[in-house]
Amino acid sequence: MSDIKKVVLAYSGGLDTSVILKWLQDTYQCEVVTFTADIGQGEELEPARAKAEKFGIRQIYIDDLREEFVRDFVFPMFRANAVYEGEYLLGTSIARPLIAKRQIEIARETGADAVSHGATGKGNDQVRFELGYYALEPGIKVIAPWREWDLTSREKLLAYAETHGIPVEMKHKAGGSPYSMDANLLHISYEGKVLEDPAREPEEDMWRWTVSPEAAPDQAEYLDLEFERGDVVALNGRRLTPAQVLAELNRLGGKHGIGRLDLVENRYVGMKSRGCYETPGGTILLKAHRAIESITLDREVAHLKDDLMPRYASLIYTGYWWSPERKALQTLIDDTQVCVNGWVRVKLYKGNVMVVGRDSKTDSLFDANISTFEDDKGAYQQADAAGFIRLNALRMRIAARLHRK
Repeated sequence: MSDIKKVVLAYSGGLDTSVILKWLQDTYQCEVVTFTADIGQGEELEPARAKAEKFGIRQIYIDDLREEFVRDFVFPMFRANAVYEGEYLLGTSIARPLIAKRQIEIARETGADAVSHGATGKGNDQVRFELGYYALEPGIKVIAPWREWDLTSREKLLAYAETHGIPVEMKHKAGGSPYSMDANLLHISYEGKVLEDPAREPEEDMWRWTVSPEAAPDQAEYLDLEFERGDVVALNGRRLTPAQVLAELNRLGGKHGIGRLDLVENRYVGMKSRGCYETPGGTILLKAHRAIESITLDREVAHLKDDLMPRYASLIYTGYWWSPERKALQTLIDDTQVCVNGWVRVKLYKGNVMVVGRDSKTDSLFDANISTFEDDKGAYQQADAAGFIRLNALRMRIAARLHRK
């Protein structure tokens, strides 16, 4: 183990990574560099610095990556309308490639020969982090403590923290360990505790970002989203940066009880897992993006995107953001978004997002003169449909005659 001289730890300051920091020092006898990414988790990050300093860490990185996260990772993913297994908006998955990227950059800056993360050996994150590491720095050494140590439960981690004087948030809540949570500007997730029984309803006081739909305002709220090349650039006429857009959508969605999800998903490592998610801004964004695409995308292009979306979403979920196939798909997706310009109006009410209007002054393919139920003045020749239908029925007519014999 002495061949490891310096390791960059992805460090949140929470239970797992606080224990890992001390464990790395004791087990590997190496220098530890901590890296804390501010990707909009909404928590004060200076306590992480204080904890790291307490254990003698000299190189501490706390980087504000919020704009990069939304601009270069969240928005490209939403251009694809990516949803995993029909429901999950990939809030945890999409953050991992950015963290891995910056971690490798710091390893190069500091001369570290290894990186470390706090993902367990049962989950998806170990795959996501490490695929990112190896794609960006093929010779990097990876330390995954959960695959090495004997601290195999949250309770053992808490005991270790107590022994070594490591302060842990929510340590004594409900007489046991806290939920396993992950938060960023796109979502917050919850696992563990009562959620390990998929038959039990989540506790109401678990949710942090959203009110329950029952407690949401009785008055609906309207919101206009302006799109340029598939990305939201303004809300209600006010231009915002990508991170500002998502933060404001989170605020509005949370206020109206939008974006809660209780899901049993199929992990990449093979097991089923139950988790709960809050993705208020992403829920609004997905609905609005599909609405603007409905009037600006050619039918076959839109259907091709829908065909490819599950593959694209699976690549993100399983950690292949930096793979050549994801990059190739992204090139195609981004090319389809050149014409996705215009505005969408949504109505927010008690957990629901309803599209109530959409238009594009420059790229709308909707032609009321053709689709109208009134007199179209010859814009569409209805008689042409007869031959169109007969030709498309030809193969079925031939088969029907054959089978009748």
